[in-house]
Amino acid sequence: MLGLMMDTPLLVSALLRHAAVAHGEVEVVSREADGRQHRQSYRELERRCRRLANALGALGVQPGDRVATLAWNGHRHLEAIYAVAGMGAVCHTVNPRLFLEQIVYIINHADDRVVCFDGTLAPLVAELMPRCAGVRDWVLLADDDQAAAGLPRPVRVYEPLLAAATDDFDWPDLDEREACGLCYTSGTTGNPKGVLYSHRSSVLHALAAALPDAVSVSALDVVMPISPMFHVMAWGIPHYAPCMGAKLVLPGPKLDPESLYTLFEQEGVTVTAAVPTVWFGLLAWMRERKLRFGTLQRALIGGSACPRSVIDALQGEFGVQVVHGWGMTETSPIATTGRIKAKHRALSTNDRHALQTLQGRPLFGMELKVVGPDGLAQPWDGTSFGELLVRGPWVTSGYFRGEGGEVLRDGWFPTGDIATIDADGYVHITDRAKDLVKSGGEWISSIELENTAVAHPGVAEAAAIGVPHPKWTERPLLVVVRKAGATVTREELLAFYQGRVAKWCVPDDVVFVDALPHTATGKLLKASLREQYRGHVWPDPA
Repeated sequence: MLGLMMDTPLLVSALLRHAAVAHGEVEVVSREADGRQHRQSYRELERRCRRLANALGALGVQPGDRVATLAWNGHRHLEAIYAVAGMGAVCHTVNPRLFLEQIVYIINHADDRVVCFDGTLAPLVAELMPRCAGVRDWVLLADDDQAAAGLPRPVRVYEPLLAAATDDFDWPDLDEREACGLCYTSGTTGNPKGVLYSHRSSVLHALAAALPDAVSVSALDVVMPISPMFHVMAWGIPHYAPCMGAKLVLPGPKLDPESLYTLFEQEGVTVTAAVPTVWFGLLAWMRERKLRFGTLQRALIGGSACPRSVIDALQGEFGVQVVHGWGMTETSPIATTGRIKAKHRALSTNDRHALQTLQGRPLFGMELKVVGPDGLAQPWDGTSFGELLVRGPWVTSGYFRGEGGEVLRDGWFPTGDIATIDADGYVHITDRAKDLVKSGGEWISSIELENTAVAHPGVAEAAAIGVPHPKWTERPLLVVVRKAGATVTREELLAFYQGRVAKWCVPDDVVFVDALPHTATGKLLKASLREQYRGHVWPDPA
């Protein structure tokens, strides 16, 4: 027997409509690239999104079409996310920090019809335009076309587009299973792969992420995502902050300590989200000036493991509660958070902080297990390890256009991480089955670094490994075997990377060895190398 309840779809546009109706006067504050602040209410935001939906429709955007963004955290980027998804198209947030070849591949693979871009990224767009022939329209997210000077193709300007459009638009009743967002994730081999989010998955993720045992966001909060919207939609904040009626502060491209601290204090920020690297610089800057936070209460930290030193500093020294989260592009991204349980309140500060270094326990809706080499589930005892598998309503079931083939394993998504789970459900990721390097919240492909190294005429073999780094959590170290008779130097090899990979992907150091360790089947023993060089002393930056 079926229940007699309304079957209303879970749609991203419903999050925005609710914010406009129930929290219409609450502000969205956006800092522009030139330092100016833009302020509007959720009511005004929703009205501008309706205008944008009409404007995009006039450009020929149809349901299912992909509209890309190359932008920082600003109000126009937020408007694009909602307008594109709300009209039935797919918002594809592109990471401008990727290497040019990857961005070209991603835009063409997604078959993006429109690309919306910030003026500060115009030099990048100039390189993309000739190589992305499928893009019909390039939209400059600005008031005028000054930043478009010298671009090889004409652009449309955002504000005039909106001014010419009407706000007479009704958000359509879509199937909640239809796609609303697209983000690409890198792997150790092959090209980046697209994760296609549905309206249903995005709304459920927003509701779960805002819960008290997750980020705990309400209408009393002021939320500022430092994590960029091109990193899994700023970890869901653009969805759950409006849904809960929290004031939203968008910091734009300037993420230096002074700029961040000024916004925190001026706008009364209570909740933020950032990778550990941000905190290294911000806390050091604040200590030098003997500053403290006036309103900040909680910091969601993810992207890479949060060091104990950051937890100790934020909670013990600055009075800010750390919410250590874990997830992936494939999990929308929040899958676990390191919230303590009632029984943990009696723990000493030292033991409680130690518990918070773990990746946390699953949100409602997420199921986790670790499996051994035999495929059998391991007990939740905190010591039995295996590959971490996840499933849930906001976990991908496959990649866009079928890339990578069948990814699920008996209905579970294999994360590629090696982990344990204790009796209370806390996950501890001990290693990665894949060998990506996670630096400052960004993935770096070890395979790409190795392939570049062996392209040098003096290199016989190379291994790129992630080694602990005091600032970036982890940085790539290149371990190289020279060809017989070759005299290639560290400086020469690092210079070889220039123009071949993104600047932040270039290894920080090179070690030359006579031979690399291999398995019986010829594969590199990277675990052995990581253990050997875990205490590597990094050279002073130039």
